[in-house]
Amino acid sequence: MENMFSLNGKIALVTGASYGIGFAIAKAFAKAGATIVFNDIKQELVDKGLASYKEEGIDAHGYVCDVTDEAAVNAFIARVENEIGVIDILVNNAGIIKRIPMCEMTAEQFRQVIDVDLNAPFIVSKAVIPSMIKKGHGKIINICSMMSELGRETVSAYAAAKGGLKMLTRNIASEYGEYNIQCNGIGPGYIATPQTAPLRERQPDGSRHPFDSFIISKTPAARWGEADDLGGPAVFLASDASNFVNGHILYVDGGILAYIGKQPQ
Repeated sequence: MENMFSLNGKIALVTGASYGIGFAIAKAFAKAGATIVFNDIKQELVDKGLASYKEEGIDAHGYVCDVTDEAAVNAFIARVENEIGVIDILVNNAGIIKRIPMCEMTAEQFRQVIDVDLNAPFIVSKAVIPSMIKKGHGKIINICSMMSELGRETVSAYAAAKGGLKMLTRNIASEYGEYNIQCNGIGPGYIATPQTAPLRERQPDGSRHPFDSFIISKTPAARWGEADDLGGPAVFLASDASNFVNGHILYVDGGILAYIGKQPQ
């Protein structure tokens, strides 16, 4: 059973994994035996990421690359293959969100979110698939979202991108499954990160922040998720344990999508 979940000898690329969810997933991969490769858009972020991995005892390989730039991505993947080896596992994690009411959002802002959250996974996946085909196997994990299924105020671009990413996931599975390539998605729920910390701070009277109360009331687990909660599901989807799982979105959301919510008192 341990061998089924082992990533020994595997090379895993996690995009945008200097911190946050990507870092947590890469850390879990390393503990399962994988060699970690990550990128970020600035050298400063790559350096911070390398320092964080070193603190965890992980010898990661960091590169600067803009995942929306197809030429840069192709050069990046070629360099990784030359310096480290063929990528066995790809996690399309890099992403952005702009919380702007739809009628106040410019087309340029909308396109930027689509470019990072949907076009980039297409570009990076397309760059690694040919070598996966030659090697005879590959795992691609797209970081989707509950917004792959739900709408919400101010996130029209993000929801459109993540809904598209869900369908890109299914199409990669459909098109390349015969080459022993599995493409699945992970849809995180609300995760406790430094960015969401202000939404979880206690109010002066000791009460919860209104948004914190809203999330807790909508989550059967009655808590925010931790980034490390995504490690196990990611290792599963990256390992031989999921060799017949393809085109699936695994929602790690504490049950939000299954729950209608509590009846008002």
